[in-house]
Amino acid sequence: MNRVVGALEKVTEWIMALMLAVMVALVFGNVVLRYVFNSGIVAAEEIARLMFVWLVFLGATLALRRNQHLGLDFLQARLPAGVRRACAVVSHLLMLYALYLFVTGSWTQLLIGMQTYSTVLRFPMAFYAAAGFFPAIAMALTILANLWKILSGDRDAVVPGSAPQGVLVEH
Repeated sequence: MNRVVGALEKVTEWIMALMLAVMVALVFGNVVLRYVFNSGIVAAEEIARLMFVWLVFLGATLALRRNQHLGLDFLQARLPAGVRRACAVVSHLLMLYALYLFVTGSWTQLLIGMQTYSTVLRFPMAFYAAAGFFPAIAMALTILANLWKILSGDRDAVVPGSAPQGVLVEH
């Protein structure tokens, strides 16, 4: 299972790198065309905007998977282990609820977006909502997996405020 998840992470990284490269080329090329040749690529802005939205949500999913989101755990680090664990459970449940709201809202927008189309390229606006829908499901699965680890007492569980595995903490 870890090999599959690792492979999916690598594929996601490559997709994000490709999207960023395409965005840079389109936007830079459009700027050059506008100022030098007084023309431009009409669809460049739509494509770059769609890729940016996907890039943000895919990046947020990877950051959550790798526990790289910004967090202030200095208060939790001062709590006893049991209270720290309880805080982690509550925060995971709150994140799952927020993601539930996000998934249901994205699904509604996805359905609406199937009936509306972008101005230039005429692609369904559902592509934007899908950028939130699918990564939110992946984030919920990631949080559920860690919540299970916390509740089952797994040593690999990520509990904010706890020292990562292999790190020596001095007091």
